[in-house]
Amino acid sequence: MALDSAKKQEIVSKFARKEGDTGSPEVQIALLTERIAYLTEHLKVNKKDHSSRLGLLKLVGQRKRLMKYLKKKDYSRFTEVITTLNLRDK
Repeated sequence: MALDSAKKQEIVSKFARKEGDTGSPEVQIALLTERIAYLTEHLKVNKKDHSSRLGLLKLVGQRKRLMKYLKKKDYSRFTEVITTLNLRDK
């Protein structure tokens, strides 16, 4: 399920570097984290939903690649994002 527009706009405004920024790695990581949390809760209830499980694994891989990119490009922003979202670094 996609995020509702109000929640998405709230996340974008919180992590955007400037006005109208929707494509920066920080925003993408935050949006993916929210979708991953939703799918995780969904899969706790619906244990046999294998197509959603596959989608979840793809989202986790995409977030991992974005985090690797951000860590390589700007480590200070990377640490700020992972502390804000309560994520772990390897």
